[in-house]
Amino acid sequence: MPPRDPGQPFVVGIDRDAVLRRREVVRTVERRGAWVTLALGTIGIVAAIYALIAFRGSGMWPFALLLIAAMIPLVLSTVLVYRLQAERVEWYDANELPPVAMRISAKGLELACDGAAFPVVLPWATVRGFTQHKLLGQYMLDLALVRGVGATTAGVRGLDQPSVRSVVKPNPLLRPTGMFLVKALDQPVHVIDEAIKHFSDGTAGVLR
Repeated sequence: MPPRDPGQPFVVGIDRDAVLRRREVVRTVERRGAWVTLALGTIGIVAAIYALIAFRGSGMWPFALLLIAAMIPLVLSTVLVYRLQAERVEWYDANELPPVAMRISAKGLELACDGAAFPVVLPWATVRGFTQHKLLGQYMLDLALVRGVGATTAGVRGLDQPSVRSVVKPNPLLRPTGMFLVKALDQPVHVIDEAIKHFSDGTAGVLR
């Protein structure tokens, strides 16, 4: 149960081994998705170039050029994935795994996103809580923000970090990976839900 004293935060810890396993799963999922996207983009570009050569003079060149333009973002997304992963590995090597996943208090949520240099701070007026979903057979918690909330919103801190952006507002070309692996947290979801509702006066919670 969440603490009765509103000045005492409710702390959710992290299972180190589960987090390390999740890092490897996320890395694999992102790379597989990147290679599939790269393959689709490459096939599209090759097909468009073939059409330009095979049907030159037929008036198809605008459609071929349009197809090439549509495929370029798919190819570039592979570069984006590897860049994000390189940044994460560099951060992992330089920083210890934080012992706490989140602190829930009357002030709001403080979240230690994996790969972020400092915690994300969110007042209750900016957050709806979390959504729970299943990804690759594992239950995940994703942050649910109030519509229009961003890194520059008053009281918000840390949303502009690349590793946070990649899970809170992922690039549409990247496969979502979730923010917290449920089994890596040392508190069950229903207890986290109670704590969030308690401290937010019922304005936030875990949405299933």
